[in-house]
Amino acid sequence: MTLEVPVRGSGTGRNAKKASLDEQVFGITPNKAVLHQTVVAQRANQRLGTADTKTRSEVAGSGRKMWRQKGTGHARQGSKRAPHWRGGGIVFGPHPHGYHKAVPKRMRRLALRSALSDKMAAGQVVVIDSLDVADGRTRTLLTQLKGLEISGKTLIVVPEVNDGARRAAGNLDEVFVAEPHGFTLLQLIEAQMVVFVGDAAEKLAARLNAPRRPVEASA
Repeated sequence: MTLEVPVRGSGTGRNAKKASLDEQVFGITPNKAVLHQTVVAQRANQRLGTADTKTRSEVAGSGRKMWRQKGTGHARQGSKRAPHWRGGGIVFGPHPHGYHKAVPKRMRRLALRSALSDKMAAGQVVVIDSLDVADGRTRTLLTQLKGLEISGKTLIVVPEVNDGARRAAGNLDEVFVAEPHGFTLLQLIEAQMVVFVGDAAEKLAARLNAPRRPVEASA
C-alpha cells in the first residue's frame, strides 16, 4: 500500500506532481511505547557520564584525630576529611560511569516509522522535486525554503551527499541537512517540518523495510 502526496516544485511551492510513499513507513499507527523507550535510550547515550566528586579518602587533608576523645567538651571527631566538615569528602556523590542503553535494530526502525507516520498525519512532511543550492550560500537555501512556505526547525533529507546544501545550512541553527541514514530519532521528533528531496523518501523507506540478516549458526 502507498500514500499519494503532492510534490512541490523547488522554489515555487506549487504542487508539480504526486509521489507514492510507503504506507508501512508513513502511514502506520505510532507505537508510543517503543517511541518513548527509544527516545530515553538515545538521550541516555548522549550523556558523557564524566561527573565526579571526591570521597573522604580522596580529598586533601590529614587523617590525624583532631583532638583527644574525651575531656575537651567538644563532640568526638576522627578526621577533618569527614563529610560534615568544610572541604571534607562527598557522600553518595556522582562518579564516572556509562549511561549506554542498547536498543534492538527492529525497535529503532519501528520508532522511526512511528515518528514519520505521526509527522505525516500532522501535515509536517513535505516532498519537493529538487533542492538547488550548488553555490552553498545560506541566502539561496533560505530563499528556496521561503518559496516553499517552510519555516521553523526543519529537517531536510536529501537522497545523496549534497555538500552545497550542507554548507548552506551550516549557519542555520534550525535547519539540518542529512542523507536517509544520517539523522537520529531525536532530530526527527524535534523538527517542525520534514522535507524530502527527490527520491529520499523512497530510499529511507527501503532502509527501514530492509529484511533482517539471517543469523549464522555457530560451528
